[in-house]
Amino acid sequence: MKTVSIILLVLFSVTSCTKTNNNTRVNYIENEEFAKLNFPFSEAVTYGNMIYVSGQVGDLPNSDQLVEGGIVPETNQTLKNIQRILEQNGSSLDKIIKCTCMLADIDEWGEMSKEYIKFFPNHKPARSAFATNGLALDARVEIECMAYIN
Repeated sequence: MKTVSIILLVLFSVTSCTKTNNNTRVNYIENEEFAKLNFPFSEAVTYGNMIYVSGQVGDLPNSDQLVEGGIVPETNQTLKNIQRILEQNGSSLDKIIKCTCMLADIDEWGEMSKEYIKFFPNHKPARSAFATNGLALDARVEIECMAYIN
């Protein structure tokens, strides 16, 4: 009985919180590592066959440290973080419909775009990009997206 309780506790801690709204499930996605950060938002939310990924920066997995080297490696790591979240939740980069890119410096738009396009060789989702006054962890870029789930 103790083993069953432990297994259920572990399963509950790694699954998402779920609410039902008009027969469509809303899932607030927080894996164990993300939940430890105690942010006031979910890593992603699924609703129906859509997934909405919160803004990601170029931090290394399971840390709060940005990759070094500026906009290009940060863009690369940011998109890898998005890819991981999508794939863990039944989607992928080629199912992204829309991205929003926030840049610490709009003059880095060209460098960011050159790295960004490498992740979308077969399709180009709709995209917005704009400069901000500051990003988490002093990042150079933050990207959020919406994608569909099969």
